[in-house]
Parts: sequence; structure tokens; C-alpha cells
Amino acid sequence: MVFYLISLFVIAIDQLSKGWIRANLAMGEETSVWSGLIHVIRLENTGAAGSSFQGYGRWFVPVAVLIVAFVLYSRSKGRLKGLWMEIGTGFFVGGAIGNAIDRVLFEGVTDFIQLKGRGGVMNIADIALNIGVIVLLLTTLFTRRKQAKVTTAE
Repeated sequence: MVFYLISLFVIAIDQLSKGWIRANLAMGEETSVWSGLIHVIRLENTGAAGSSFQGYGRWFVPVAVLIVAFVLYSRSKGRLKGLWMEIGTGFFVGGAIGNAIDRVLFEGVTDFIQLKGRGGVMNIADIALNIGVIVLLLTTLFTRRKQAKVTTAE
């Protein structure tokens, strides 16, 4: 249940924030919030992370569909068990779907968040994808360590 709640929450917040940005900021228009900690600038990315593969963003839609299908299949087979796996996969799938929606509807992804002192511009889906990957990596690492300790103790 946590997986679905997080996925839906991420998709909703991602799409609402991108919709607001598209409705209220012209392309390239920018502003700062939180005393300049966050720079808001509207950009359209027709590629992948870091603006790589410009113009080929639609090729990532089938990849996102395959990843989501793999996660759902793995969950149905009981391979992704535990609260932290639910949280990690929820963020990851929500982010993947959020960006896939943009690629299908707008042929590119709306990016608008830039942290002070950082070069890349991102969106809520990108942040969710990163959170998901970090949670999944840490969960896998700690689960393996725990299993290794149990095996060693026996």
C-alpha cells in the first residue's frame, strides 16, 4: 500500500508543479526563492539527465514502461519486500511515470528547480527518482550486511 501511495503522491505533485510552471513562467523565465537557495527557471528537456540525448526523449518512454512493469512483476512475486523497498520503489516508479507523462504529452520534460551552486536543472520526478535509487541502494546494502551477519553467526 505504501508503494502505491508514494507513487501516486509523487506523480500528482510532479504533474501539478510542472503544470503550474508551464502556466506561470515563460520559457527561460527565472526567479529565486528561499533567499536564493533555490533558483526557479523554466526549461524544456527533450533528452535525458543532464540534457544528454536531446531530441530522443520519447525513446525513454518504453524504458520507463519496462522498468515499471519489472517493478510491478517483482512485487507480485514477493521479491521487493519490506517497508524500505516499498518506499524506494514508490519514489522510483512515481518519478519514472511523472517524466514519462511529460514525454508523451509534451515531447519533453519540464525542468525548473536549480539548487544554489549546482549546475543541473531538475523537477520533482527527477528528485523522486534519485531518492528512490538511494533508498533502494541503502536498503539492499543493509539487507545484505544483515544476512551476512546472520550467516556468519550460524
